[in-house]
Amino acid sequence: MDFTLNTEQQLLSDSVARFIQTEYDFETRAKSVGSGDQRRASRWDTFAANGWLAAAVPGDLGGWGGTAVETAVISQQLGRALFAGPWLGSAVLATQVLIASGNQALIREWLPLLCDGSRRLALAYSEQGARGIAHIVETRATKDGATHRISGRKTLVLGGLGVDAFIVSARSDGAINDRNGVGLFLVAADAAGLSMTATKLHDGTEAADLAFEEVPATVISSNAADGLDGLEYGLSHAMLALCAELVGCMERSIEITAEYLRTRKQFGVPIGSFQSLQHRMADMVAEMELARSMLFAALASFENDDVATHRRVLDGAKTLITTAARNVCGQGIQLHGGIGMTEECAIGHYFKRAVVADALFGSSSLHEAACAAALQDELRAVHA
Repeated sequence: MDFTLNTEQQLLSDSVARFIQTEYDFETRAKSVGSGDQRRASRWDTFAANGWLAAAVPGDLGGWGGTAVETAVISQQLGRALFAGPWLGSAVLATQVLIASGNQALIREWLPLLCDGSRRLALAYSEQGARGIAHIVETRATKDGATHRISGRKTLVLGGLGVDAFIVSARSDGAINDRNGVGLFLVAADAAGLSMTATKLHDGTEAADLAFEEVPATVISSNAADGLDGLEYGLSHAMLALCAELVGCMERSIEITAEYLRTRKQFGVPIGSFQSLQHRMADMVAEMELARSMLFAALASFENDDVATHRRVLDGAKTLITTAARNVCGQGIQLHGGIGMTEECAIGHYFKRAVVADALFGSSSLHEAACAAALQDELRAVHA
């Protein structure tokens, strides 16, 4: 199987790499994270002008007609730079959930504005105690004439600061953990009864916590109780983007560490000449390449397999890649020694991102358990 990029994908990767080299180095990122104004510092207009916001939007809806592969190509390059803007939360997660919702009127109204960067959406699905599981929803939607009213709380809304509206998952029927009864709703960011609290994550990126008190909302899904499939599709797409980002993080961590080992001297020689450190670097590279292979498998499954299969493969990918990223970036700190723990040294920030990424969309242990359960179900079906 050929995993090389085609001409268009390589050009896409090169364009993002040039942006990082010229406009988003480590110092620029540090300033944007410190200022708390990550949207402006993320050069969102550049993303729109280069077509990156439209890369995975269907061609008949004004996009490039790309797939999750194009999203992964961009995300991998952004991972190398520890990009702190709202790419994952807005350009990937919210956009893909909107597309998967099937609401053609809202899709055609919003997608051109999302692609040209003039508007942004964020997805509010995560709740306290839900561990990132999409169908565990306590937030309620009640019918109120021609509209609905949303009441409840959402946490960890990625890219939620400065958006124009939120896509919100809310339950119109059933118990808190029922797979049925969950709908998707559009809520204006300035809607009455909606309050937002900004929060900064361990890696310096921003998110929002939302509180809804009888907030007016428009149904996005075909009805108020069937939005889970679209929500889970968007989350799968975003998890692939996150996995690709972590591969980029590992690549750059290894490069930074290798350069440090070449320049740091002990006993009159570069410490990179010590065989034990060479072996540790080799282990880091091997673990990164295994993670890259798992990313390729997950991308192929997402495009070609049935839903149950691609979810199982993606569960495995999230587990393996986030674990590998923590190990590789953590080893980078160890090989730097004490300086690797300082704010001025880039390597520690890659480890912080790996730790945060593990918690996003469900932890690696959660996905490992889901993958194991799916494999057991398949074995039972074979031997039944």
